[in-house]
Amino acid sequence: MTTDTLPPLTGDMTMSQVLQAYPGAQRALFARYHIGGCRSCGFQPGETLAQVCERNDNVPLDEAIAHIRDSHQADSSLQISPRDFEALRRARPGLLVLDVRTREEHEAVKLPEARLLTQEVVQEIFTHGDKAAPIVLYDHTGSRSLDAAAYFIGHGFSETKCLAGGIDAYSVEVDASLPRYRIEIED
Repeated sequence: MTTDTLPPLTGDMTMSQVLQAYPGAQRALFARYHIGGCRSCGFQPGETLAQVCERNDNVPLDEAIAHIRDSHQADSSLQISPRDFEALRRARPGLLVLDVRTREEHEAVKLPEARLLTQEVVQEIFTHGDKAAPIVLYDHTGSRSLDAAAYFIGHGFSETKCLAGGIDAYSVEVDASLPRYRIEIED
């Protein structure tokens, strides 16, 4: 989703609203301002973006908003839609598809021919992989795979993409036979 189709980002939006509209906002704020990555710099879902900026060394709100929007555009360029992924998968037999979810999630439901991303698989790809070949990474809803895609791109695998919306979107848009699920978070 481009920033043109998103709600305007304002300082009075709660962080919950910001993260819903701009899922990579926490990663963007942490990368530039060290906001939201740990207990000492964390924020509450009900805090507004303006409050978070003020409480973290008075980060200029307009600057933070611009950075979140720019980061969202960069995140969008790393994504492939479920339909485009399916077309690529059909056109490129043997396409490297990597699952960045937990082993339990992978064993419960996975995309055809996907490999669970483990440290051993990363080492194998980094040692023997074709840096010009396409790679598609996915997770449950499309947020964690962005980090993994950026990591692969940072190591020279320039054709790496992540599945927009993750396996959940794929099951809705492409293959309804894949079971959908929810992750229960324990307190």
